[in-house]
Amino acid sequence: MCKIILDAGHGINTPGKRSPDGRFREYKFNRIIVNAIAEHLRLRGYDVEILTPEDTDIPLPDRVDRANRMTCQPGLPIQKVAVISIHANAAGNGSKWMKARGWCAYTCKGHTLSDELATCLYKAARKHLPGQRIRTDYTDGDPDFEAQFYLLRNTYAAAVLTENLFYDNPDDLAFLESTEGQKAIVALHVEGIVDFLEHVRV
Repeated sequence: MCKIILDAGHGINTPGKRSPDGRFREYKFNRIIVNAIAEHLRLRGYDVEILTPEDTDIPLPDRVDRANRMTCQPGLPIQKVAVISIHANAAGNGSKWMKARGWCAYTCKGHTLSDELATCLYKAARKHLPGQRIRTDYTDGDPDFEAQFYLLRNTYAAAVLTENLFYDNPDDLAFLESTEGQKAIVALHVEGIVDFLEHVRV
């Protein structure tokens, strides 16, 4: 018995979070990716819940409460729950194009099961994003970055936030907007999540 909880970052009412030319809106991209990941995982028979079906931004405490209620179910081992928050990155304030590029993932501080989930996602990212920069931080022995993001700190289950390239870099943005790019980002999440759930010990 497994459960996958997918969070689409931000909302239509979140200030900024768009490309310098205004054509890319992060909230919309996040929901396209989340819905596609959910569809693929459900076709494989997995129990998937979307944490943020609304287009509006949901406060972080509410997101965490939802995730933890979904996690605490009779007969569901917490080790068999994966929480993934989907985002796209930006290096600036949206006023101009920037040079930063790449894909990365974040976990909370310390060594937890989240690190294993992130490592599975990194493995899949290297496979599905050839030619794209994979950003890493090996200071604690694994590739993910660590941060005190509220969602990552307060969910009961393994939780990872992915930053899927930079929408204020024109090359990354072209990939994000392409059918090929979106399929690759969906595929890496599906493969990484399945790899984690199939191999985690209870």
